[in-house]
Amino acid sequence: GGVKVGESGYYVRPTVFSGVTDDMRIAKEEIFGPVQSIIKFKDIKEVTQRANRTMYGLAAGVITKDIDKALTLANTLQAGSVWVNCYDIITPQTPFGGFKQSGHGRELGEYALKEYTEVKTVTIKLPSKTS
Repeated sequence: GGVKVGESGYYVRPTVFSGVTDDMRIAKEEIFGPVQSIIKFKDIKEVTQRANRTMYGLAAGVITKDIDKALTLANTLQAGSVWVNCYDIITPQTPFGGFKQSGHGRELGEYALKEYTEVKTVTIKLPSKTS
């Protein structure tokens, strides 16, 4: 992988990086493209701590046969979307957006409507009616 595709733009063929460590730029930044980093880990606690240490949190993908591990990760990862045994499944009904430096607000779903509204409180003291 990593080979440039086409004459213009910055397109590359799907690429897999192995031997990635936490101090590498590819492990710290959001990469938008057909790129997969392989990072070894010992246990779920380590995965969560390392993943949450980054300043980004757009999405996370979890591949596992253990539903308890999937739910634990989904609840503890600081990411706007967590996909389990799939990736990049987006529908108009589900909110999409990231945590931390990966964006503000949500696109799609009911939450997206909040981007177009402003809440206001109006309080009026009415004169007391005397009979």
